Amino acid sequence: MEKRAKFGIGIGIIVISMASLAWLGYGESKTYYHTLAELDTLKGSERAQRMRIGGTVQAGSIHRMTGRVDFVLEGEGKTLPVSYVGSEPLPDTFVDKSQALIEGRPTGEGRFVAEHVQAKCASKYEAAPGAPNTAPKTTTGNSPAPSGTAQRSSM
Repeated sequence: MEKRAKFGIGIGIIVISMASLAWLGYGESKTYYHTLAELDTLKGSERAQRMRIGGTVQAGSIHRMTGRVDFVLEGEGKTLPVSYVGSEPLPDTFVDKSQALIEGRPTGEGRFVAEHVQAKCASKYEAAPGAPNTAPKTTTGNSPAPSGTAQRSSM
């Protein structure tokens, strides 16, 4: 009976340890999405939570230093100074006026410490609002080519 008791205690310790690690991992990995305007309304423990915030990188605000990159995120009439301290290199699309999504925690001094930064494609790849569609017309299949152009056969 003594062997069974030791085995049961060992299994119980392993199960409790695994459950504790899973619970801590879950708590550390959950993030809340907030807008820049919502940051001012957060109070108490809500401000200490891990969160994601999206906005536009302010032109001329990117300053690269050893171990971190400082920049300002703007949107909805608000600005947020950010320090990126992550270990991964910033994306190539992270430039002035690009859309960025930051993940980390705010500090008590009004700065946000980001551990992850995602940058969306720069707006230079998108058509300007109200601009006519200037994409080149292509022909496919057996449709006639526009006048003045030759049509290639793929056969």
